[in-house]
Amino acid sequence: MNHTSRRPAWFLLTQHWLSLLGLALLGTALISWLFVLPQQIRGHVDNPYVGIIVFLVLPALFFTGLLLIPVGVYLSKRQIRAGLTEETFDRKTALQRIAWFFGATTVLNILIGTQVTYRAIEHMETPQFCGGTCHTMNPELAAYQNSPHSRVECVECHVAPGAAGWISSKTSGIRQLVETVLNTYPRPIPSALESNRLVPARETCENCHWPQKFGGVRLRVFSKYADDEPNTRSETVLLMMVGGNRISGIHGAHLGAGVHIRFAAADAKRQTIPWIEYRNTNTGEVRTFASSETKPDSTGALSKFEMECVDCHNRPTHTFDLPERAVDKALALGDIAVGLPYIKKKSVELLKANYATSAEAAARLPPALVDFYRQNYPDVYAARSQDIDHAGGAVLTIYNRNVFPDLKVTWGTYPNNLGHTDFPGCFRCHDGSHTTGDGKSIIQDCNTCHEPLAMDEASPEILKTLGVADRISKAQKQ
Repeated sequence: MNHTSRRPAWFLLTQHWLSLLGLALLGTALISWLFVLPQQIRGHVDNPYVGIIVFLVLPALFFTGLLLIPVGVYLSKRQIRAGLTEETFDRKTALQRIAWFFGATTVLNILIGTQVTYRAIEHMETPQFCGGTCHTMNPELAAYQNSPHSRVECVECHVAPGAAGWISSKTSGIRQLVETVLNTYPRPIPSALESNRLVPARETCENCHWPQKFGGVRLRVFSKYADDEPNTRSETVLLMMVGGNRISGIHGAHLGAGVHIRFAAADAKRQTIPWIEYRNTNTGEVRTFASSETKPDSTGALSKFEMECVDCHNRPTHTFDLPERAVDKALALGDIAVGLPYIKKKSVELLKANYATSAEAAARLPPALVDFYRQNYPDVYAARSQDIDHAGGAVLTIYNRNVFPDLKVTWGTYPNNLGHTDFPGCFRCHDGSHTTGDGKSIIQDCNTCHEPLAMDEASPEILKTLGVADRISKAQKQ
């Protein structure tokens, strides 16, 4: 007599470990999905790491469980027919068995859902995961932590919204994972702009900033310290003509209403721009500029790009300084005591020294600064040893934030196109040598983008007029 026909289907589910495993996987997928659901409702579904859980891991568990359940039931029937399993059907025992199983599975899944799934998703959204755990991005992580966007998650800027952005992100991530495992990733790691993997600014940056918004004029004060013994301070004060929309200024001229600019780059870092096309759809004006060294037919094979924010603001978050500017900032902020003789000159000298590893820099740099004052200024060392030690730590911090010998990242590896003091920046186009066929050129006039109010002055009158000179001076004398 065939006893299996009188047994309910749920009894067969409890008779083989494969069907029980299938039920466990099915329950895990369903309960974990319930914990991920709130993030989807809050609008985080576009996050690529949530996408891994929602669209890959949980469906894999779900369908694996569905596949194992009928396999387990089939094998259970075979065992019963072959007499390998007890034929007596005890409803109470079977119900207790399945109740204990579902109870234990539910408790386990609640723990997994609350402590693993949710926290795993939260961790995969953090810069520590992107910069430290997942990718070899220590330089970018160090620069990010010292930026205005240090509280913005990496995925907000580096992953485009929607399915296409998710697929692109994961394709790139798989490539990076393979390169990391095989230790074949390039050194230094190319920037996203250099490798043409940067998400368009209109899909990321312009969610918070947009060039058409009127920016007006902005006052910028730059402090600079000389290489002399007293570290003489001077100030440059500029009135930046930001503009925006139809208002003349930097943004208005490049990204205003109807303005479209294309350019060709001769190198991956886009530092050499031989060809530029200006088009204004409102006025119908079209002009093409070429550098004086460019041959008429030489730009056809070059990559052409539509100008956007990141072509100037190419390091809005991951900014690397040059030694002089980094020390100037530290002196202006009080991280390094200005009163220490020759502190600017000696700090820059130590920063530019060659260190094989970061560990070697940590071992040599601060003691070298201490030795300099102990040998050349013993009185200063005796009176201000604490300031000297603090300065050594600050200089080492500057080094660790900008130089990574193991990844071949050193001073100037990643150029910053904003401005034109440290790198060509604006002068890539505004150099006076880009002309049209009829002789018109892209002007190089300082007053076009900013109005100099003071240039390298020890005590600018404009700062006194604005009432901020005393505050700046007080900060510098500490």
